[in-house]
This record gives sequence, C-alpha cells and structure tokens, in this order.
Amino acid sequence: MKNLKIIITFFILIFVYIYVANITLIPEHIILLENETYNIRKFLGVDTIETIATSNDNGNTVSVDVTLFGNKVKEVTVDTIENVQVVPIGKIIGMKLYTNGVLIVGMSEVENIHNELVNPCKSSDIKEGDTIVKVNDTEIDDIQSLKNVVKESKGADVLLTLVRDGTVLTSNITPVQTEKEEYKLGLWVKDAATGVGTITYYEKNTESFAALGHGIIDSDTDKLINIDSGEIVTSDVVAITKAEVNSPGEIRGTIINQKTIGEVQKNTQFGIYGKLNNLASLNVDVSSALPVALRDEIQTGNATILCSLNGKNAKEYDIKIEKINKANHYDNKSMLIRVTDDELIQHTGGIIRGLSGSPVLQNGKFVGAVTNVLVSNPEVGYAIFGDMMVKEMRK
Repeated sequence: MKNLKIIITFFILIFVYIYVANITLIPEHIILLENETYNIRKFLGVDTIETIATSNDNGNTVSVDVTLFGNKVKEVTVDTIENVQVVPIGKIIGMKLYTNGVLIVGMSEVENIHNELVNPCKSSDIKEGDTIVKVNDTEIDDIQSLKNVVKESKGADVLLTLVRDGTVLTSNITPVQTEKEEYKLGLWVKDAATGVGTITYYEKNTESFAALGHGIIDSDTDKLINIDSGEIVTSDVVAITKAEVNSPGEIRGTIINQKTIGEVQKNTQFGIYGKLNNLASLNVDVSSALPVALRDEIQTGNATILCSLNGKNAKEYDIKIEKINKANHYDNKSMLIRVTDDELIQHTGGIIRGLSGSPVLQNGKFVGAVTNVLVSNPEVGYAIFGDMMVKEMRK
C-alpha cells in the first residue's frame, strides 16, 4: 500500500511538472505575419492557442488568454507584421564583429618578476566565455583599454565587471607583475571576430538585411558572440573546398580591401541583422521582392536555393524539402532539405560552410534560409523558416 502511494505521488508530481513546463514555455509575446496561424501544443488541460493574425480596429496588437482547466493562467500579446516582402540576395559577404567589452577565451599561468609561475585566476570565479565590460570604474571597449587599466593598477587588486549568459557579476583579481611596468591577468581575450557567409535578404521598407540564419559562435568558447557593433563587406571568393562524408567543405573568401555595405546590429541564434546602406555594391534588383511564405504554404518537394559560388553572381540551384516542422519556434532546423542539383554537387559536394544564409525559394515565395549540414551526408542539411528570420529582425 505504501509503495502504491509513492507511485501515485510520483505520477502526480510528473503531471504537475509537465503542466508548469508547458505553460512556462509559452512566450508572453508572439510576433505573427499577416494571416499566420500560431499553434501551441495542447497537453491535457492546457489549451491550444490558434491565433490568425489580422488587423483589427485597435491596431495590430491583440491579447490571447492561455487557460488551464478553464482558468486563465497566462496572457499572450500578439503583434502582427503586415504585407512582408523581401528581396532574396544569396551573395557571399564578409563580416566583422566587435564585441561588447572583451571576450575571455582562455586562462593561463604567467611567470612573475621572480621567475615563478602564478595563476592570477585561481581564486576567482572567472570562466571562459565571460565578457569583461568594466575594470574598476573604467569601461572596457577593446583589448588595448584592458591593457591600459591593468598597467595602471601597478599590481593592486582590480574589480572586473563581467557578463555571463546575460547576467552581470563581479570578481576581484590581482594582476601579476611580469616585467618592469608590465602586469598581466593570465587571461586570453579577443575583441573582434571575422568570417564569410551568405546574405539572405534585403527588406526595402526598413532598409534592413538578414544573413546566415544562425548566429556567429566564438570558436574558442562555443558561445554566441555578444556584439557591440559590426559591419558587413563585399567579399571575393578565393577557394572552394568540396564537402565529403565526415569532412565539411567551405567557401573561403577575403574581406581585405573590400567595400562596406552595411552595419551589423544583432547577432542572434537565428542570424545576424542590421542596416544595408550600400545596396549598389551588391548589385541587387529591388524590384525582385517576394512575399514571405506562411508555414502552411510550404510543401515538401521541389524548391531552389539562391547562392553565389564566385562571390558575385547568385544563381538558383535545385533542392528538395524533405521534412517540415511547422511547430518549430525554438531553433534554426525548421526544414530538412536535400541538394539535388548536379552542378552544385559537382562544385561543392552539397551544403558547405559559407552557404549558410542562402535563401530557399518555392512557388514564387521566400521560404527560408540554409543553416546547417549533416556531416555524415553533405547533400542533406537544414533550413530555417523565413518567418522566423523576419520576426527576429523586427524584435
């Protein structure tokens, strides 16, 4: 009997946990395209929200109640974006991102003035991936400003203000004197990142761009880079490494002596976004704008991706959309796609680094963008829904 009560209590707790988890996962603010339906999974007493985004007499914002067994537990605000059209681009660009503060990518011992190895970070709670935004009362903008304030400390304790996963914290650390008038913290840091990728689209009404379909991750910390500013530039393709099974290929481009074409404002898990102020250098026809497809309009079967293998001219290549996850609001793997175009496979082996952001087109509409490749089969990869990129850009 006692065991039965324990089992019943256990299952009750499981159900309560699932209820709470489902309600917590429902966002308090939802952005929808005009005529889009948003479904939230129903679990027992948790109602499904099905909201068709349309204009109303009070503007384009409405509120929807989430109920549990008939009782209101949450209110969701829904905003509508009307008449969205974008100009698919699909050209290779270079990116220069500058961090907000300096990013810690490593820690090490340093040799002090007495030839002893000392670890300044040993008694601190500093971690790789933290961003230093302030030392004592001095704002840190780049590596040089960090060096200057550490040198001025002359070995006295300094208070670091750090950002870790969006949380601000502080930590004391004692600089180690390594030579006359030289002090070090034993931290490896960086204040910028560069790379190449594909610009996805341009939105004429807002003069904004979207690129990549995924965020730029620091290779040392494996975390999304928290940027302060950035720019995108034209890029010349210098080489293409063809993909093979378990060996990802890549497009290598140069960003040296290139023209600045826009400013980066956001680096998010769904791509990078900003303002495009030099459209002429991309040679884009703004009259080629396409509507953004609603999820219910996307079909499995034939589609194309628009990409550039020479850094200049974008061309459509055949793919198939094999699977669609219409309920995906949480990552950039919304659709499973397969490259079927013989020419593209011959040149690249399939999906390679640098093609992330290539627009996916179907039935005269912008469907989404390429984001990932399956290393075990480079002809297959993932794409993000176009509506997710538009919504992320509008946040």
